[in-house]
Amino acid sequence: MYKFGFIGMGNMASAIQEGFIKKGAVQSEDICGCDLSEAAQKRAIDRGVAVFDDAKEVINQSEMIFIAVKPQVVEKVIAPIKDDLKNKAVVSMVLGYDFAKYETMLDSSTRHLTFMPNTPIQVGEGMVLIEEKHSLTNEEFNFIKSCFEKAGSVEILPSHLMNVGGALSGCGPAFIYMVIEALADGAVAKGLPRQAAYTLASQTVLGSGKMQLETGIHPGELKDRVTSPGGSTIRGVRALEDGAIRSAFMAAIEKSM
Repeated sequence: MYKFGFIGMGNMASAIQEGFIKKGAVQSEDICGCDLSEAAQKRAIDRGVAVFDDAKEVINQSEMIFIAVKPQVVEKVIAPIKDDLKNKAVVSMVLGYDFAKYETMLDSSTRHLTFMPNTPIQVGEGMVLIEEKHSLTNEEFNFIKSCFEKAGSVEILPSHLMNVGGALSGCGPAFIYMVIEALADGAVAKGLPRQAAYTLASQTVLGSGKMQLETGIHPGELKDRVTSPGGSTIRGVRALEDGAIRSAFMAAIEKSM
């Protein structure tokens, strides 16, 4: 019996599998899955994950089922396997499908939880949001939570905050990659080799985030510590403010919901 069975193995599911294996949450031989895409199947096989032809086989062979399909097909996927999921533990990362919605879709005997990961889970630095309301047993909940914690950080949120939290941590990596790219482009324009520029920008983002998390100091205060009166940093800050960077990021979160 596999610990985890994935119904759908796209980019996000692959990132979760990679993070779990890399950080020792489970071994590759503890995971199986199915996906219509041959490319997804090959990625899983290369990772040491067992691949089955259909969802029913995945369910029958697994202790906990990951629902990892697109929102537009989830109801079509679940309908024919509803009976197979009876008395099973299901964890879903399908956008827009919370505890209440699954209560109407699944049998009353199916225990379920909704979570929202992000792609940095692949390298063990994920941010995983877990919906506060769930029906897993304590043992099941503690197990899946511990797996997520090995591959990143976990935040438990009430149902009504899952969408905004997901916009921030789920979409946020794309915004931060744009920041990294833009910072690097600025340095390249002034003569820094591109690979060095990417390294400097990425490490600066990584270190800055870690410093805020570990110290708990307000980001504004940390910014002020770097900005000397009349110095180069405050001139750069002024340029960013002229470009309405704060408003742009706030609008990005609002549009992503």
